[in-house]
Parts: sequence; structure tokens; C-alpha cells
Amino acid sequence: MHLFPQDRCLICHEIILPAIGWGVLFSLEKEHFICSKCDGKFEKIDGEACSICNRPFHLLDGKFRDGNLCHDCWRWESEPEWQGFLDKNNSLFLYNDFLKEVIAKFKFRGDYVLAKVFAPFFKEKLARIAPDFLVPIPLSRERLVERGFNQAAALLIESGFPPSEFLTRFHSEKQSKKSRSERIHLPQVFAVQLNISLEGKTIVLVDDIYTTGSTLRHAAKLLKEAGAASIQSLTIAR
Repeated sequence: MHLFPQDRCLICHEIILPAIGWGVLFSLEKEHFICSKCDGKFEKIDGEACSICNRPFHLLDGKFRDGNLCHDCWRWESEPEWQGFLDKNNSLFLYNDFLKEVIAKFKFRGDYVLAKVFAPFFKEKLARIAPDFLVPIPLSRERLVERGFNQAAALLIESGFPPSEFLTRFHSEKQSKKSRSERIHLPQVFAVQLNISLEGKTIVLVDDIYTTGSTLRHAAKLLKEAGAASIQSLTIAR
């Protein structure tokens, strides 16, 4: 008889051994998907953090903090072109070496099933935010063919939430190849296709990683200009 419906870790593929009181971070439901060893490699974001991007202050030199903002967010908010579009980012874990490898498998090597690892965390967080729309950051058509699926939409689907896919994306060079300055000054990479009104609505954008915040701010700007009242974002990593 199987005690768990999923008896091998989705990350390392080792057999999951049942244990009483096992794992501070993971509920019983989450224990179905990963082993205790992989569990311990996730670094949950907690403590005092930037009020916009969720960057932990204990990892930041004090000279790069401006009140309740990190210096990066302070610079974004100091530019009239970008001020006030992204209200808050919520990230689950620090982007350490372990999570970097897990996301690489999920995002670039097509391991769709890894969405199940993060789904319980997304479900819990989104239940507290309760937005009107959950919008996955889209891939361009070319990138979607290359990867096989949109990882942001997969996170929502596996969490039991229907994605609202009314953003589209123009094909461009990968963001990871661009400097912060190049990302900030990119032309708008998204378009919005709506047959509904966003007036006064609350939206959560979903993506895998918050890096400079450029991608999320481009999307947030477009959606606020379309009438949305509040834009937050939720990512696996920060």
C-alpha cells in the first residue's frame, strides 16, 4: 500500500520516505512532491524586505536601501515613466544555486511536472491576495515553440487557477542577455488583447523569476494604462 500518491521526489527522483513531523516548510500535500533533502535546499523569503520587490534587506548592504525600498526600486519609482505601475512583487524563495538548477530544468529543459512542486505555495499565496485576474507573463510565439509550454501559465494551471491570457508578447532577444539599463529602456514588448474591461480590477502577474523587474513593470504599465487599479506579481524566485 502506498502512503503517498507521489512516492518519488520530482526534483531528485529519490524515493520519498514518510516521516512524522517532517519538513517545516512543507505541508503533507507538498510532501507528495519532493523529498526532505530537496525541501531543505529551498530558502524561503522572510523577514524585512523591500516593500515593492520583496528583496530581503538582510542580504543588502545598507547603502543600497532607501527607507522601505531597495535602491533599485527607488530608482524605478523616481522615474515618472515607471512610477506606480507595479504595486508589489511577491516571491517565494531566494534564487540560490539549487533553485537556479530546478528552474532551468522547468523552464529550459521542458520538465513541466516541476510546476507541481511550486503549486501548493502559489495556491496558498493567491488565496490571500484574491485578485480579479491572474495573468501569466506570456512568451512570444517563437519562444513558446522553443520551450514547448509557458512556465508561468503552467504554475497557475497546476495550482488550480485559470490563467487570463490577454497579454501577448513580441519576439525579442532574451532578457537575460541584456543589461539593467537596456531592460529599462526597451520598447514595450507586450500588447493587450481584451474583450473585457479592466477598469478598477486587481491583477496578479505570474512569472518564474524577479530579476530587475523590467518585464513585470512593462506588463504592469500596459495593464494600468488599460484601466487596472492594482497590479501585483508573484514569482517563484527573487
